[in-house]
Parts: sequence; C-alpha cells; structure tokens
Amino acid sequence: MTSQPTVTGAGNDPGGPAAPGNPEGSGLQAGLKNRHLSMIAIGGVIGAGLFVGSSTGIATAGPGILLSYALVGTLVVLVMRMLGEMSAANPTSGSFSAHADRALGPWAGFSIGWLYWFFWVVVLAVEATAGAAILEGWIPAVPQWGWALIVMVVLTATNLASVGSYGEFEFWFAGIKVVAIGAFIVVGGLAVFGVLPGVDSDSAGLGNLTDHGGFLPNGAGAVLTGILLVVFSFMGSEIATLAAGESEDPQRAVTKATNSIIWRIGVFYLGSIFVVVCLLPWDSEAISEDGSYVAALDSLGIAHAGQIMNFIVLTSVLSCLNSGLYTASRMAFSLGRRGDAPKAFARTTARGVPRTAIIASVVFGFVAVFFNYRFPDSVFLFLVNSSGAVALFVWLVICFSQLRMRKIIEAEAPEKLVVRMWLYPYLTWASAGLIVFVLGYMLTDTEHNGRTTVLLSLLVAGVVLAIAVVRQRMAGRRDADAEARDEVRAG
Repeated sequence: MTSQPTVTGAGNDPGGPAAPGNPEGSGLQAGLKNRHLSMIAIGGVIGAGLFVGSSTGIATAGPGILLSYALVGTLVVLVMRMLGEMSAANPTSGSFSAHADRALGPWAGFSIGWLYWFFWVVVLAVEATAGAAILEGWIPAVPQWGWALIVMVVLTATNLASVGSYGEFEFWFAGIKVVAIGAFIVVGGLAVFGVLPGVDSDSAGLGNLTDHGGFLPNGAGAVLTGILLVVFSFMGSEIATLAAGESEDPQRAVTKATNSIIWRIGVFYLGSIFVVVCLLPWDSEAISEDGSYVAALDSLGIAHAGQIMNFIVLTSVLSCLNSGLYTASRMAFSLGRRGDAPKAFARTTARGVPRTAIIASVVFGFVAVFFNYRFPDSVFLFLVNSSGAVALFVWLVICFSQLRMRKIIEAEAPEKLVVRMWLYPYLTWASAGLIVFVLGYMLTDTEHNGRTTVLLSLLVAGVVLAIAVVRQRMAGRRDADAEARDEVRAG
C-alpha cells in the first residue's frame, strides 16, 4: 500500500479490460460497443422510480416538485462531472470505489465499494418483486414468487453469457424506455398547448402550474421534502462510468456520458414531470390513485393507459435488474482485484465474465427476494432502509475523492484531464455541503421514513467502515512484520 496514490493508464489498471480472446482469468474484456454505452448512459437516468414514485412527490410539493427535481438533477450533474473527470483519466470497472481507494485510502475504497454492492443486491430483490407483480397480473397462473425466480434466472444467464449480452439486452430495454418517455413528452406537450389533434382535454394547460393554490401550494419547505422523495430515483447515473471500463474506447465513452448528462436529466426528468403537472391539477385524485403517468395518459383519452404504463414500468424494472446485477458483479470484481473481497471474485471466464462475482451477487439477491416474501415487514424492511442512503454516501465520497485526485492528476498526468470539474474546488465543496444538508434534513423527516433510512444506513456504513479500518491496520502490521523479518535476514 502506498500513502500517495498514483494515476495509471487504462491498460495498466488491474480492474480494466483485457484484450479480446485472452485466456481464462485474464480480466474483463472490451465487449461493449459504442451504441451499448450510449444507451446505457441514456437509460441509466430513467429508473422505475420516476414512473412509480413521482406521484408522491407531486402530492407533497405540488408543481414545486419541478424545483425538487431541478435541484437534485443539478447535484447529479455536478457529481457526474467529478466522476467523469476521474474516470476519463483512469477508466476502471471499480469506478468511484477504485478512485476513492487511490485518493482517500484503502479504507474508503473498501467501504464505499461494499456499500454500493449491498445497495444493488437489495435493489435486485425490490425490482424482481415489482416485475413479478406486473407479470402475475397478466398471467396469474404463475405465482408471483415464480415470476421473480424466472426473471432473476433469465437475467443472470444473460450476464453470465458475456458482457456483450448484457449490453445488447440493456440497449433494447433502455431503448424502449427512451422511446416511451420521449413519445409521452411530445404527445403531452402538444396537448398542453392545445394543438394535439383529436384530443379535447379541458384540464390541460400551463394554468395548472399556478391555479390550484399557487406554484408552491404547500410552502417552500415542501420542496425540500420533495428532494427526499425524488433523490433516490436518480441512482444509476454512474453505471456508464463502470461499464466504460469494458468498452472499446473507455475515455471517449466516459467523456460522452459526462457531457450528455445535462440534457438527459433535463429532458427525461424535468420534461416529463413538467408535462404531467401541466396536463392535470397537482391535487387531482387520479394522480394519487392511478399514478402520475397513468393519470396523465388517461386525461388524454388514451385507451389502456394503465396497461401501457405497466409495460413501460416492467421494461424499466428489467433494465434496472439487468444493470443492477451487472453493476454489483463488477464492483465485486473490482473489490476482488484490490484484495478487498475473495480472490475468486476477480477470476473471469475466457469470455471475460466474472462468473463468481455474478453468482455471489445474484445469490444474495435471491436471499433478499426470499426475505421479501417471508419477512417483508422485518428483515426485508431493514435491508431496504439500511441501503436507502447509500446513494448519498456514494456521491459524498465522489466529492472528496475528486478534491484530492485533481491534485494528483495535475501533478502526474495533466494531459489526462480531458474532463474538468467546473469552478474547482468551489462547486465540489458546494455539492458536498448540499449532500450533507440533505442527509441532515432527512434526520428530521419522520413522515416519509427519512430518519429511519439515514440512521440504519449509517449503522451499516459504520460496521463496514470499522471492518475496513481493522483490515487496514492488520495489513499494516503484516507489512511491518515482513519488513522486520527482511531486515533480520539481511543483517
């Protein structure tokens, strides 16, 4: 272990891709095409939470939920800019965990890597259950647990086949999401301005932004509460930087994903929510009963709106499952390469697939699914709440990592700064401050379970951090003993 981290090229990165055709155990392979990376980057910001959870945010903040999405979106743009700066200089499958390892120390890389892995394997259970509920509604002959099993097995097989299989599935899953939400924005936007042929919606119009109690009907404080409700729907933006390590041109992929994050969030989040709150009054019972997007489609007289949205949500769920398994396995692979996880996690097949890391991740996912069906209000609720604030922990670690990595890169390889954080270090510190503020505000939130989420997440983070510190001290003692033995032999 070195006290001063160094920057390595993509070819020397221990967690980076190996050349195609290398023998078993040689590392990951560059199996993702540019079109895969582009769609992964676009689809990564569109989660099922946008379709399912936005109605609660609208009911809480009214049209002011647009400010909540804008504030969180701005934070995500800044964090992604920091991550893009580090990842473009050193693309790696470990992404922010590997950067934290170099910038802050092994304890940081170990802690945030395992917390992130834990987050995604719990997400596997949540999404598998959500997808199974939709599928059971269509084909009730198969029980819900059966559908959850089928979905998990199919996507596990996809990830085990090759990274190209993951990329191809994600390309089409994300493509459906992008087309669907794009069509919703266009059709809904035409209706808002009264130019959609064949639709006569009396409730649609820009007046919905202010006519029902004003733009902030529940006060400015509701915007902060709205932030708590929408912040977790943005998790997944960073997946493109992990996947870039297995692309043909990692630096180009990271740069492109980083530069396009602004319009992706602006169009898909702010654009679609803007259309929803303009099509219907924010306090419409339909939004809370049917969901924001289903209610919006119903208001336009579109037949089978609920089933259409169920199909889109199912696609988002499958996309999230596919990416979640990929992300968890690559983080486990990176941890194994750095000695922070069992060495078996770092072994790959001849196709460059970290088989053991994938299987270990999906096994935990299966266990979590079992807990969801057997102990939904105890064990599984604990898992969900204790992983809920990990997104904010990850973003905070990215901020502190970038503060140090910028100095290291400038000193050792300034030519690799092809992506630069704006107004460094001021915006970095401002972003870190906003994240801490959100975490602090969550501690005051008892209505939406914010306090429980933060406290349980801090508990789990504390346990992982304690393990990391103990491991680092033990490693230091082993190194010191080895040096002492070498000196005795030399003497």
